[in-house]
Amino acid sequence: MDFGVLGPIAAWSEGRSLPVGGPRQRCVLGALLVQPGREVTFDQLISYLWSDDPPRTARSVIQVQISHLRRAFPGMISTTSGGYLAEVTPDHVDLHRFRRLREEAGSAEPEVALARLSEALECWRGVPFSGVGSEHLYYSVVSPLMEERWAAVAEWASCALALGRASEAVSYLTPIAREEPLRERIHHLFITALWHSGERAAALSAYEEIRSRLAEELGVDPDPDLSALHTQILRADTSEKTPPKGTTPLFPMRKDYFVVRNDLPRDIPDFAGRVETLNHLVGVGTSGDDRARVCVISGSGGSGKTTIAVRAGHEMVSHFPDGQLFIDLYGYTAEKKPLDEGAALGALLRAVGVPSDELPDSVDERSALWRATLRGKRLLVILDNAASYAQVNPVLPSAEGTLTLITTRNDLAGLSATDYISLSMLSEESALELLANVLGEDRVAREREQALRVIRICGGLPLALRVVAGRMLSRPKWSFGHVERRLSEQSRRFRELQVDGQNVEAAIDLSYQSLNPGQRRAFLLLGALIGTTVDLHGAAALLDMEPEEADDLLQGLVGVCLLEEPDGDVYRLHDLIGDFSRHRGRTDLRPGEADAARMRLANQYMSVAQRAADLLGPRGHGSPDDAGGSRYRAELLDRAEAEAWFDLHQDNVADVIDFFSAEESVEEAWRMADAVWRFYAQRGRMGLLLTSQEKALRASEKRGSQRGRAVTLIGMGIAQCLSGRFESALSLLLEARSLLAGLGDERGMIRALANLGMVYERMGRFRECVECIEGVLSYAVSCGDKQLEAMQRGNLAVLYLTLGRPREALEMSERVLALGSDERLENSRMQAGLVVGEAKTALGDLEGAYTALRFAVEMAEGKSLKEMYAHNSLGVAYRLGGRINEAVSEHRTALELADKSGNRSADAEILTDLGTTYAAASRYEEAAETLERARTTATERDERYIAARASLALGRLPASVMDPERARGLLEEALGTFEELGLPEADRARAALKNV
Repeated sequence: MDFGVLGPIAAWSEGRSLPVGGPRQRCVLGALLVQPGREVTFDQLISYLWSDDPPRTARSVIQVQISHLRRAFPGMISTTSGGYLAEVTPDHVDLHRFRRLREEAGSAEPEVALARLSEALECWRGVPFSGVGSEHLYYSVVSPLMEERWAAVAEWASCALALGRASEAVSYLTPIAREEPLRERIHHLFITALWHSGERAAALSAYEEIRSRLAEELGVDPDPDLSALHTQILRADTSEKTPPKGTTPLFPMRKDYFVVRNDLPRDIPDFAGRVETLNHLVGVGTSGDDRARVCVISGSGGSGKTTIAVRAGHEMVSHFPDGQLFIDLYGYTAEKKPLDEGAALGALLRAVGVPSDELPDSVDERSALWRATLRGKRLLVILDNAASYAQVNPVLPSAEGTLTLITTRNDLAGLSATDYISLSMLSEESALELLANVLGEDRVAREREQALRVIRICGGLPLALRVVAGRMLSRPKWSFGHVERRLSEQSRRFRELQVDGQNVEAAIDLSYQSLNPGQRRAFLLLGALIGTTVDLHGAAALLDMEPEEADDLLQGLVGVCLLEEPDGDVYRLHDLIGDFSRHRGRTDLRPGEADAARMRLANQYMSVAQRAADLLGPRGHGSPDDAGGSRYRAELLDRAEAEAWFDLHQDNVADVIDFFSAEESVEEAWRMADAVWRFYAQRGRMGLLLTSQEKALRASEKRGSQRGRAVTLIGMGIAQCLSGRFESALSLLLEARSLLAGLGDERGMIRALANLGMVYERMGRFRECVECIEGVLSYAVSCGDKQLEAMQRGNLAVLYLTLGRPREALEMSERVLALGSDERLENSRMQAGLVVGEAKTALGDLEGAYTALRFAVEMAEGKSLKEMYAHNSLGVAYRLGGRINEAVSEHRTALELADKSGNRSADAEILTDLGTTYAAASRYEEAAETLERARTTATERDERYIAARASLALGRLPASVMDPERARGLLEEALGTFEELGLPEADRARAALKNV
């Protein structure tokens, strides 16, 4: 199957045209085919289709187009993390056939080159993407492709003239000259072809036409080359007296003046890290691929771009016998302007031996001579410190066997057939290796922890680490602890990071100076962000502009490596770049501008967090009246989007609570803490849950806010309960309930009551638990709150199971499911589904239990609390069905989830069930060890019911592992607890005692 991009998007199979859909579908297909095997992101596709005005349904529209294309071309399109890619052989796409043939022409003899170029140009059928796409697509994709076409046309015409085939050139160029009335290079060749064909008058007439058109439409004269050609034609009596340009090869090569040289800078002996990146570069250079290869290495100032390019160059010297050239393009160099492309070409041509007096004047001719000079050579070229696509494009070799490495702080969008490598910061291990290489392994090993803290302050930036190592090398008595203290002082950090011409602040400042005024302001305001990352809508709040405007500025900062984009529309500043931004912002921003930006961002977080919290579940203290007022707020439509937002911002939200607390915005502090508690609990982020509530509590107490104190006491009570500290949880919740009663806050009292029920259940105080749940349920029914009703019916179902009433548990769970499939009931429905499986297990319907519990596991995936209970309950069902290995596996999975999430509320229960399963499998030693752990954990936490279950299971173990006297004591202890709590396990304990 073959595809066409160089004209209307098309597909063929065995010469037969295939349908490719409507305009949008063709646009998406073409975008994927331009870069086969490389990801095309959603954002790129959206901009190609709609420029800067996409509809809200843009992603859905693209997904539909992809679905249609997959049906039309099975197996060709793969989904990536950020978009899609087409898996198609490049030679089956006309664009890539064109490029291959053009590259082959670059290193071939003139006759063969002309044939290859003719074949390449036959791939063109019109304007690429004609009839589809947006203005952005035209300028970012179509226009560069057309430039490739006209460059190939010029190469074909030059070759034809060099072979004396001027008449062919006239025939070919005549329609093209009309199509491109202002393209001077084409007209230069066309006029040359006319003159050499004996059409002197026609040549002069053609010159007059383009001269007039340039004057009328652009107000300029023809370029010097074209004017010189005109003068040459006027002065020549015959073409023989003054051979016109093109009658002989344009740049005849003298084989004797090519100079083989190695210009690589000194290799750094203490190179460290970047092993995968270095191997990739060397692999590209030594792959045996005969194409002209290009690799762009991008990264922020000081990230080690030049270092790794030079190291790779030294490792590949033997693979490039015709030389290794290095040129600094001064894209980001203090007190130097970027080298223009003409000067760069001149330096490179002189480096390989072309005499200065033979250098052409124009960039186009120097570029052509450069490519011709390298024909048949195996050469490595490093273009260091590149500023832009325009600077490097004319300098790129086209000869087979060449490799060009480009280092840059820009993304150089527009380079095709190129490898892109973006350098991140050094890992901690690689940074330790670098320090050890410079300072010696012993010196680093003696203070490993302090060295790691220094590395973290430097953010893994290689330049900063080299400066630190250089200073310590010259000061042998300095310890890493001493360096850490010096670097920890914000006011002197950058002074510490400079030595012998290496200056971290200066490296960042060069990038900063390259920004336009709007980008500078955006960069400085980003230094005021709260937390470590910010999404597009948060950045819009920070910058006080619409998201679409902010996006342009942010992408510009990403393009020059001052801002990182770890995920789509999520941004962060490297630590030292952030320090630079904050430091410079103190002088370059207006007074109060950074503070105002932080407050806008904090309010944006508040607005979105309140909406997200409303989607996660019922709330005793819902959104404030003005919570929806942020003009920058991202719209969250469902629970999944709310969870995704909290997932992304969970650490930043904690910093926002800090911010509000510091600003003494007490209501905002406790409302933010209250908005996020449920998410932290579901994800097992106990540390964040506790600290966020504690910070809000301190702020409330400081300002005397009784409501704030009460609400945060509830949050802390929940955190203590989930951490297994039930007495503390009980005390906090009872105090909260009392405060809310005094305030007349009925909804708040009900919330405290619901959480008291949860604590009583974990403590085995089931009567009090039932009273709490029934009180909350009565309130929910009276006010028609289905969400709260579903939650409490689910809690009662769990309680009925514990009390040995599985049929009532099943009935209550089914009533929850009957309340409907409203998305707000999803959590309760998930809980009810789990109880259905557990109830069927208790009733002996194991097949039904397996089905229900497997579905519960699937539903609970990613929700740590529910997921671990679902796996554990499935393990119990498998045990009762005799499927011991599967049971053990499920229990262990539940324990791993508990450990991973940090949620310790269920580990004693899971250990008890795992120990019971081991006993059922006659693995008595493992059973005893596991049950002892369960009993100890439950006893420490005052989980009386779970402790009694563990004692019962231990007491029933055979005498070979459990002393009969201890067994009797354990069983009597368990019986006492079960009788006090009124639980059915008391009968099992009595029966076990009779057998001891």
